Amino acid sequence: MKQHTVIDSPYGPLTLVTDDGVLCGLYMVGQRHRPPEEAFGERDDTLFDEATDQLRAYFAGELKEFTLELRLAGTTFQRSVWEQLRKIPYGEIRSYGELAEALGNPGASRAVGLANGKNPIGIIVPCHRVVGANGSLTGYGGGLDRKQRLLDFESGAALF
Repeated sequence: MKQHTVIDSPYGPLTLVTDDGVLCGLYMVGQRHRPPEEAFGERDDTLFDEATDQLRAYFAGELKEFTLELRLAGTTFQRSVWEQLRKIPYGEIRSYGELAEALGNPGASRAVGLANGKNPIGIIVPCHRVVGANGSLTGYGGGLDRKQRLLDFESGAALF
């Protein structure tokens, strides 16, 4: 059974979604591939204390790695990409090609990009840490402005 809450963040409201108490979604306002509101289930603010605490600590610069249980629903390939995203350390970036190589499929950078764009748990599964081969910002479901702000924040170039 899905339930959700909405919390404030430096990037605007974030909708957190659980499926049987396990975090399965984190969506920004205006995010590409955001499910319709009715897919989030009933609102229940009592289920999200740990996720809310970790997100607040992250935005305060006190948390570098999330330790939440996640339920990542997607294809086998998408889940493998999302697991690679979780291995990118705070404040570092990788290219789509580097992720494809880490998956053992160096020709799959475009497929990695598509999977990256469908990440259902942004920020916690840090798809914002992936850039083009030349270091350029390419694609981000939450918008390139938010991606740049997240990267600046993690590099210490900007604080909230």
